[in-house]
Amino acid sequence: MYLRQSKQKRADGREVTYLQLAENVWDATKGRSQAQIVFNCGRADDPEVIERLRRLAKSILRRCSPEAIVADDPGWRLVCAWPYGDVHALEAVWQRLGIDAIVRAQAHGRRFGFEMERALFALVANRACAPASKLYCHEQWLKEDVHIEGTQALALHQLYRAMDFLEANKAAIEQAIFLQVADLLSLDVEIVFYDTTSLHFEIDDEDNGDADGLMRGSVAAGAKRYVAPRKRGYSKNGRGDAPQIVVGLAVTRDGFPVRHWVFPGNTVDVTTVAQVKEDLKGWQLTRCLFVGDAGMVSQANFQALAKGGGKYLMAMPMRRGDEVTEAVLSRPGRYRKIADNLEVKEVVVGDGERRRRYAVCFNPQEAHRQRAYRDERIRELEAELACLADQDEGGHSKRVCALRSSARYGRFLKETKRGLAIDRQAIAELERFDGKFVVHSNDDTLTAEDMALGYKQQQRVEEAWRTMKGGLRMRPVFHWAPHRIHAHIAITVLSLLLERVIEHACQDTWRNVRDDLKRIQLAQLSSPNGTVWQVTEPTAEAANRLKALKIKPPPAVLRLD
Repeated sequence: MYLRQSKQKRADGREVTYLQLAENVWDATKGRSQAQIVFNCGRADDPEVIERLRRLAKSILRRCSPEAIVADDPGWRLVCAWPYGDVHALEAVWQRLGIDAIVRAQAHGRRFGFEMERALFALVANRACAPASKLYCHEQWLKEDVHIEGTQALALHQLYRAMDFLEANKAAIEQAIFLQVADLLSLDVEIVFYDTTSLHFEIDDEDNGDADGLMRGSVAAGAKRYVAPRKRGYSKNGRGDAPQIVVGLAVTRDGFPVRHWVFPGNTVDVTTVAQVKEDLKGWQLTRCLFVGDAGMVSQANFQALAKGGGKYLMAMPMRRGDEVTEAVLSRPGRYRKIADNLEVKEVVVGDGERRRRYAVCFNPQEAHRQRAYRDERIRELEAELACLADQDEGGHSKRVCALRSSARYGRFLKETKRGLAIDRQAIAELERFDGKFVVHSNDDTLTAEDMALGYKQQQRVEEAWRTMKGGLRMRPVFHWAPHRIHAHIAITVLSLLLERVIEHACQDTWRNVRDDLKRIQLAQLSSPNGTVWQVTEPTAEAANRLKALKIKPPPAVLRLD
């Protein structure tokens, strides 16, 4: 029995195709076999007919497995196989969060000549599964290493066009995704953690822009004007020799990204807070508590964050002679233990409405580590200074200058008439800060314990940076056009969102989940009658991952050609 096609030509010249189940029956009179129609399925262009045939094929394959078909017919052969489970999970989460619908809504009514949503998903999935350049994504990953439905015909320029589309519509897409995710996952958006990092470029020259220091993006990317992004500044990854950009990221208590910002490389952290506060207006963040580190502290930022009844929680820098070291750290009081590695006491400076509340936090384990580290450096310095004395290298020899300017040893040294010596007074001053940090808030509803534990969760942003720089390989950046640089960061943040959803559901890292899911393979089988796209049976580990994600296993046969 087989599926037969019959064509009929209508009076108006149209040709209509009908599908029929038929079998060949031997006609003894005519001495040959004839096709006998068993069942008329209907027209080939009717979606209901196609769906009925799909259900019929699935029911047949449950009784007669593809393995049995291959064994009976030696004409079958395995063409290729790809890891499929990780992409299947990413696409399921992509659709569950409604990102596909959001992208299609933004692209509605525009003729791109390709499926924009498929191109964007390919870029985001590549960043999560095999992060590399866009050229590698097109020429190697999409063609050879993975199978994503609807991406086989994508050209390289279409992937770049998708990046431009994302940059042109980034604000609307980013807000729509956050509102959708916050509703679906019931995110706790009362606390928003914010931090910045730097990303370097493997180039020598900075961007200059026009006379006003501005650069124009492409028309396809919205024809936006950007401040020249690639500038030299304070590098947080030790690449002060290379131009860089500064990226800001706001995340929730659970580590889900809220929004990101891209600033020129010479931007100082403290100057970014006002724009972040302004851009998050209207994002339905309920009672939002802004949490930042010591690099964000300034009186102007405190005023900006407090406008409109805004609340903040900030780590305070500890410098000699300021209020924190003179009036807060020196204030006597008993610490209250709230965890094995955290003790806290509250200090209030000033009176009335202008009083300032601080929480002094002490980590005994960190204090022991810092003390041991400092003792080891001092022992090294004593040996080094003894060696210099034996060699009678006084004055300003190269080694002496290197020690004095060293970030590792310089703070423990002082210059004397006899040469370099260990600064015992500086060491005693540093001992005051061992294992301590100070946080400040204008929210009177927070206890000292809440302030300490709230800031400890700032590590969520640090975790996001580690994921984006390590697993997602956000750096180094090789794009040179400003709109492509911004789009590259946006794609990485979208990939981070999918990873965080999967990690939160599985209570494990994306790397471990991905390795388990990759054991689900997609195989392409070729036969004399067509091609079968078959998915392997999930292993026990992969099945548990899909169950935790509430994702159905992929069908045994994905497609029949």
